[in-house]
Amino acid sequence: MKKINVYKTALGFAALLFIIILVMALTGNISSAGPLVLIFFITLSFTVKGFQAVKGLSFTMWMFTAVTAALYYPQFFVSSNFYDSGSNFQFKTLITPLLQIIMFGMGAQMSLNDFTGIIKMPKGVAIGVIGHYTIMPLLALVITFVFKFPPEIAAGIILIGCVPSGLASNVMSLLANANLALAVTIGATTTILSPFLTPFLMKIIGGQYIAVDVWKMMFDIFQMMILPIIAGFIFNLFFIGKEPKRSKIIQMASYFVIILLANLISMKVKNADFTGYLISTSISLGIFLILPAIVAAILQKALKGDIKIIKKVLSMLSMVGIAVIVTVITSAGRNSLMSVGALLLILVIIHNLAGYAFGYGLAWLFKMPEQDRRTIAFEVGMPNAGLASGLAMSIGNIATVGLAPAVYGPLMNVTGSTLASWWRTKPANDEEKLKETAAK
Repeated sequence: MKKINVYKTALGFAALLFIIILVMALTGNISSAGPLVLIFFITLSFTVKGFQAVKGLSFTMWMFTAVTAALYYPQFFVSSNFYDSGSNFQFKTLITPLLQIIMFGMGAQMSLNDFTGIIKMPKGVAIGVIGHYTIMPLLALVITFVFKFPPEIAAGIILIGCVPSGLASNVMSLLANANLALAVTIGATTTILSPFLTPFLMKIIGGQYIAVDVWKMMFDIFQMMILPIIAGFIFNLFFIGKEPKRSKIIQMASYFVIILLANLISMKVKNADFTGYLISTSISLGIFLILPAIVAAILQKALKGDIKIIKKVLSMLSMVGIAVIVTVITSAGRNSLMSVGALLLILVIIHNLAGYAFGYGLAWLFKMPEQDRRTIAFEVGMPNAGLASGLAMSIGNIATVGLAPAVYGPLMNVTGSTLASWWRTKPANDEEKLKETAAK
């Protein structure tokens, strides 16, 4: 009871802050409200934990806190001169390693068994994957065609439409009592296809706005996403240790081939000779193949196979990483965001909600069960905004191309959580039929 009172008191304090902020906005003093807005979102991030219906929004509130800090105090998140040493550190250089950590965390909680759903649920997987890579890019194309954004900001909208499904979509399927196995398989499949489909789609659709180097983008996706996920697979393989020896050998051989392929692409991008290829391949094998296996074996003995601790650490690192990425991008693109902010915000929401609607509609059209419709809605409408941010930095236009991904990430968590909570209260029709059949 005391905890509930604490949460209610915090809610009242947040309401008071909101009223003060609203008054400041109406009187033209919103520029001075930075500290109050920060305290408001921090308070909300604590408050929502006390109410079951909105408990999942705590991380989203922290994301809004990060965005607020970036908008009001961008100077602290663009660069830093440590100890007056003359070394001007650019925070945007953190984006790629943080994204790799997030992707490693994703892979460490998965295995090749997650792809067996392709065989068990081929229709649902095909609809989800094709739907994601057609609906989202086409919606982005329509939005940029109708609303004349500056070219690089328009390219960012298209980029968010061309990347694979994000990990958050799986979480929403879980919350909505949808088909989690299908969600994981669709997400994994869109991810594996992304080094080939994302650069191709970006070249075809986004090439009218910015120059797109297909080979470089393909290599960047391997470096930022595929190889860290493989490292996570290997960590999982040796930490859990349930796979038979023959399966481990086959999987390690497969990962070895993928790393060789990634470095062949690197060789083409960098115009390296065979010696350069051997050096880069050796480094990649050491980092993404050998190191994860050694670390997993050590931790497996030290923690006695307790995966819960690893999951908590990886989840925390992922949440911090996402918040830092959003903060850095928002700070870098603050001026551009201020000029197109309201319109970009509205159109990002439209893009996101339309993704849910068309994804659900496509699954309905093919007579998929209600649970699968909900799953496909999330898999279509919730792309990997983190990858889009990393690619925007690689392109070299983080302050403009990176804006749409930075805005999309926090917003899709709000809309996704809201939709998942609503669906959770409405059992799928196919679930009700099963219950009725069981009762009879």
